[in-house]
Amino acid sequence: MTLDSLQLLFFKNYDEATLTLSPHINCFIGENGSGKTNLLDAIHYLSMTKSAFAAADAQCMKQGADFFLVKGRFDLPSSTTPDTIQCSLRAGQKKLVTHNKQPYERLSDHIGRYPVVLISPYDTDLIRQGSEERRKYFDSLISQLDHSYLELLIQYSFVLKQRNALLKQFAERHSFDRDYLQVLDEQLVEAGSQLVVIRQRFLEEFVPVFQRHYLDLADGRETVTLDYKSQLSGEDFAQLLRQQERKDIALQRTSVGPHKDDYVFLMDGSPVKGFGSQGQQKSYAIALKLAQFEIMASKKQHKPLLLLDDIFDRLDERRIKRLLQLVANHTFGQVFLTDTHLDRTDQALAGLSEQVSRFRVENGTVHPL
Repeated sequence: MTLDSLQLLFFKNYDEATLTLSPHINCFIGENGSGKTNLLDAIHYLSMTKSAFAAADAQCMKQGADFFLVKGRFDLPSSTTPDTIQCSLRAGQKKLVTHNKQPYERLSDHIGRYPVVLISPYDTDLIRQGSEERRKYFDSLISQLDHSYLELLIQYSFVLKQRNALLKQFAERHSFDRDYLQVLDEQLVEAGSQLVVIRQRFLEEFVPVFQRHYLDLADGRETVTLDYKSQLSGEDFAQLLRQQERKDIALQRTSVGPHKDDYVFLMDGSPVKGFGSQGQQKSYAIALKLAQFEIMASKKQHKPLLLLDDIFDRLDERRIKRLLQLVANHTFGQVFLTDTHLDRTDQALAGLSEQVSRFRVENGTVHPL
C-alpha cells in the first residue's frame, strides 16, 4: 500500500500544500516548528480520521480559518484503481470523511483500511504516562486489525457513558432506579467481557514478536515482557459491579471494568518506568512499534505506512542504524521521515536502492528538492 499524493487546506500551520509522493522513501526537511511533523500528522489523519498529537479535531484547524481539509490518494495491492480519501471539518459542524467522494455512514468503517505506524519522540509517553495512554495505544492497534473489537469498544464506551450519567443523576436527584441500572450493567458486562478476552488473546501473539524486536535493538542484554492487568481476570464482571454499586453511586462513575485495565511494561521482572534507563525505554517503545508494524503487515497482507518523526535528533546511532537496516532489507514499505539537516539525511540513506523524494519545509510551505 502506498500514498501517492497528499493535499492540505488550512491544516495546522499550512494554508495550502500539494505533494506528489515517492512509493518508497519521503523525507521532509526543515527547521523545528516549520511544519514537518504536521505533514506526518496529516497522513495519520487520513488513516485514522484523527490527529496523532491534537486532542481535539478543531485544534487541527489553522488559526483564523473556519475549516480544514486533508486529502490523499492510496494505491492498494488488492485494487485496480486508487482510493481517494478526504477528511474535512468546518467550525460548528461534524467531521466529514469520504471514500471516493462517498461519505462513510460510520467513521469506524474506515479504521484499518489504510494502516499506519508512527514512531515519534513521544513514544516513551506510553511508558511514563498513566494507564489511559497504554489502553488507547493497544485499543487503536487492535481496532485496526479487528473490526469486531472496534465495534465492541464503541458499544462499551457508549454504555459506560450512559451508566456514568445515570450514577450522576442518582446523586443529583437523590433517586435510585435499579431496573435501569441493571439493564445497563448487563450490556456493559456483555461487551466488556469480550473486550478482555480479545485483549488477552492479542497479547499472546504480540509479546513474542515484541520480545524479538527488543533483542535486535538492545543486543539481548535484558529480558522484557508486558503483562495485561485487568480487574476482570478470574472475576465475574457482573458480581464486581454489584459489589461496587454503593461506591460507584458515591463517586458518580463506574469504578470497575476494562476501561480501568492496564498493560504493565517489564524489564528483568521490574517496571520499565521506574527501573529502565532512558535508552532502554526508547528501545522498549521502538520495539512495541516494530512489533505493531510486523503484525499489521502480516494480518493485512500489505505493509502499513511508516512515519518516522525526528529519529535522527532523538535516537542514538545504534538504534538509527537498526531502523535503517530494516529499511534497506525492505522490511518496510512506504516510509515518511522528518529531519532538520538534509546532509545528515542524505548520508544516512546513502546506498539504499529505494527511490527517495526530498521536500523542503519552511514556515508552513513545502516544495520538492
